[in-house]
Amino acid sequence: MNETDIQAAVDDMLAELMQEGIAGSGDYIDADTGLLMCGKCRTKKQTVVKLMGRTMKPSCLCKCRSEELEKEEQKRKDKELMEGISRLKSAGLQDRTFFGYTFANCDEMHPCAGYAHRYVGRFAEFQKDGQGLLFWGDVGTGKTFLAGCIANALMEKNIPVLMTSFPKLLNALGGIYSGEKNEYLKSLNRYQLLIIDDLGVERDTPYVLETVYLVIDERYKSGKPFIITTNLSLEKLQNPADLEHGRIYDRIMERCVPVAFSGKNYRTGKGRANIESASGILKA
Repeated sequence: MNETDIQAAVDDMLAELMQEGIAGSGDYIDADTGLLMCGKCRTKKQTVVKLMGRTMKPSCLCKCRSEELEKEEQKRKDKELMEGISRLKSAGLQDRTFFGYTFANCDEMHPCAGYAHRYVGRFAEFQKDGQGLLFWGDVGTGKTFLAGCIANALMEKNIPVLMTSFPKLLNALGGIYSGEKNEYLKSLNRYQLLIIDDLGVERDTPYVLETVYLVIDERYKSGKPFIITTNLSLEKLQNPADLEHGRIYDRIMERCVPVAFSGKNYRTGKGRANIESASGILKA
């Protein structure tokens, strides 16, 4: 077979491969191996397999196509992750304002920001021990905000978190029959972290105190961590006025490390900034 015949055979082979969708524009047949090569990355699109005395040339991925598929797969995984995080936040953040409570929006000079960062960074250890946090202190000092930062940061790691408040839980439990309350309380344990805002704002009726105790006790018995925020003083939490409050506070103090919030009123500062910004717009 002369050189012209060889080239014609190669051309026929390449045309057949293109018709089958294996070869693309710019691809070529390697003169030494007779295998199809990618015209972009110059790597094999065929390999040699010997089976039962037969030699076959099945197609394989060249380097650039393999890299393309890896990027597509990573893109798919990233999309699934973001969709999963979005679903977690929709289910776990029971107040729309919580969505904006992130470390990206956090004043890193806040004296308690470090505690929140470290809790997220070492959550696996805290989770293993069922260890939570108790954010206590004056109104407007950033307790709810930093609790929300923790919630959002963990959910961005695909960790289920529920952030709610005692008033919301009381409303939910007040609207169901007693037989369903246990199921509702147990359902809260599906979340790896439970954050409950505003302990102490609820009314001190026997029903409310008993319901708050049931919420805390169920989480306590589950062995899973929880974070509580409250405007109550640590002295009041450590020296409850009666048995009803005492059994609630004892459960919290046993599982939650107290973190004091004091000093600058961040809520007032933010409100003042908003007023000044609005005033500037009106004057423009």
